[in-house]
Amino acid sequence: MNGEHELRARGLRVTRPRLAVLDVLTESRAHLDVEEITARVRDRLESVSVQAVYDVLGALTAAGLARRIAPAGAPARYEARAGDNHHHLVCRKCGNITDVDCAAGAAPCLEPIEAAGFVVDEAEVTYWGVCANCR
Repeated sequence: MNGEHELRARGLRVTRPRLAVLDVLTESRAHLDVEEITARVRDRLESVSVQAVYDVLGALTAAGLARRIAPAGAPARYEARAGDNHHHLVCRKCGNITDVDCAAGAAPCLEPIEAAGFVVDEAEVTYWGVCANCR
């Protein structure tokens, strides 16, 4: 499915900034911060403000087309892999973020001992350590 169809399918207007941000996230297959996304979008469009990129990321995240990751002590990162309840490995030295599939069983992967009346539908797990390149 191309970007225009994905945006329309989620009830979003198709705009050049939205298409460019979605393309950057999809093509990079990485966990990019807003500065990196803005720089890559500016390579595609004649101009775009940082605020416009934040607005687009907010809309894409709310629509389920992007996922926001906020590792402690680091700027928020964004990725196109959304909706599958995967988790992340974060290197304490270089900050590299790697996807890891569900820890155990079907989503939400982890069941709290006591859910206090909640019906759990998602778990967000961040594993911290040192990556192979930094060891």
